[in-house]
Amino acid sequence: MDKKRSCFDGYAAGDTLMQRYHDAEWGVPCRDEQKLTEFFILEMFQAGLSWKTILHKREAFREELDGFDIEKIAAYGPEKVDELMANPSIIRNRRKIEGMIVNAGCIQKIREEFGSLSAYLWHFTDGKTIPEPIAVTTDELSDDVSSDMKKRGMKFVGSVTIFSYLQSVGIIYSHPKSCWRYEADHAERFEGNTYKHR
Repeated sequence: MDKKRSCFDGYAAGDTLMQRYHDAEWGVPCRDEQKLTEFFILEMFQAGLSWKTILHKREAFREELDGFDIEKIAAYGPEKVDELMANPSIIRNRRKIEGMIVNAGCIQKIREEFGSLSAYLWHFTDGKTIPEPIAVTTDELSDDVSSDMKKRGMKFVGSVTIFSYLQSVGIIYSHPKSCWRYEADHAERFEGNTYKHR
């Protein structure tokens, strides 16, 4: 593959972990429940920080958060919060840690209502991937998902964070035609897909 055609060139700045993330994960339409929950938690912790910082702490998060197991995270108590706050390998932000626990409980309720987090997320677009230019940071879809999540009691789910999340899991597709992933993903099939405000 021609790395010169990657849309992460410059942004990845020679970081092999970032480049690998671009090449294998970012923007690929995802319906895998485990990965959807993992990226949701990581994007929440990213708020105000760089994705590079989060990505390099990803494995530490995985280890400390029981493999991003929502059931276990929802049951975390004050002792676990203190334990996480004492770990320099992750983001030590008490509000985000406590917000993560709240969000895990909300995801449990979403799963009860929709069957899965995947079904909930993709129902907004009727299962379609919505193309957006890579420079865009919010749109009507992210506004609507953010608003719905907030109504459900979730924390750290502003429209910018949710847009970034939807990009990461391919509900919003932002690889440009100049990027080799566009051809690899047969992304021309997404052209013409639009989001209808609910």
